[in-house]
Amino acid sequence: MNMSTLKESLPVSAQINDRIKELKEFEETKSGVKGLVDSGIVKIPKIFIRPDDELAGETNHGRSNIQVPTIDLTGIETDHDHRKEIINDLTQASKDCGFFQVLNHGIPPSVLDGMLEGIRRFHEQDAEIKKEFYSRDRLKKVKYSSNIDLYHSSSANWRDTLTISLMVSDRVEPDELPAVCRSSTMEYIDQVTKLGELLFKLLAEALGLKQERLVEMGCAEGRTFVCHYYPACPEPELTLGTSKHTDPCFLTILLQDQIGGLQVLNNNHWIDVQPLAGSLVINIGDLFQIISNDEFKSAEHRVVANQVGPRISTACFFTGIVAPPKMYGPIEELITEENPPIYEEFTVSNYISKFFSKAIDKSSLDEFKLQV
Repeated sequence: MNMSTLKESLPVSAQINDRIKELKEFEETKSGVKGLVDSGIVKIPKIFIRPDDELAGETNHGRSNIQVPTIDLTGIETDHDHRKEIINDLTQASKDCGFFQVLNHGIPPSVLDGMLEGIRRFHEQDAEIKKEFYSRDRLKKVKYSSNIDLYHSSSANWRDTLTISLMVSDRVEPDELPAVCRSSTMEYIDQVTKLGELLFKLLAEALGLKQERLVEMGCAEGRTFVCHYYPACPEPELTLGTSKHTDPCFLTILLQDQIGGLQVLNNNHWIDVQPLAGSLVINIGDLFQIISNDEFKSAEHRVVANQVGPRISTACFFTGIVAPPKMYGPIEELITEENPPIYEEFTVSNYISKFFSKAIDKSSLDEFKLQV
């Protein structure tokens, strides 16, 4: 390296060092984005500002004239004709968009409201109590942190998260959960687990498989709940609540409040997923796209920052069997000579490890494609 090249590299190196220093300072507070807001900031720190090339040509306002499909599950167990209509709607939504909302899904409004309120109480409680749960240990069952990819991403996201991992252990004990949201969380976990099993049965039918096929594969086992808190942002046009990404799971069930901000990428346009009272948002994950051999779509989505807040949501990721290791791959009933396998087999732990090794906006799907 000559002297001129060395001089040119110094500013970049200095910027990297400054960023690492700022990230560590933010991390050491253990107070997350909520702590920044509570301190009274009017300008967001540099670590949250998106690069110009990422913001160029993009708008934080999605297209509201296009909606993701809404599917009413009323009579799903008793009305045979309506069930066939629901299966057809699920098939189309999973192929075209990868996202849909469900109404009359069987979870009482009181349980949904209780879960959202519990998340709000956790994130808004005394900071010292909340810090007791702060951790970046992926193996910890219950933890609180801000930005899972803090040290991998080019910009931090404007959100904090309480995570409950049931990937290895199938159950969380009440005393493992924060007292402030314990009962509401336990009830929600039980209810959404049952709904997940129903959706996997319906989606199996949508793929032309036997109703129990996906459940028998263990797709409904292993769950991770991420309980997000997006504080009001003083400069929402400079950052995002969540970077664009796809989900490293089979299926996601999302409960969101009425503020909005979730967007899905469809035909190169960001579409607002408008909140509907009492609804849940469902999306196909990467692992489902693989086992369906690209029949169903894992779509990129994001959450915009907002001057209004806090926005509260909780996503349940159905991750499948992690231990003992189980091999998954394109389902054999879907493979023909005309439709050969597109992906290699994988284990859930391997796929998720790749996801956590980089920024969340870098999908791992291509890494599992077979070479042709």
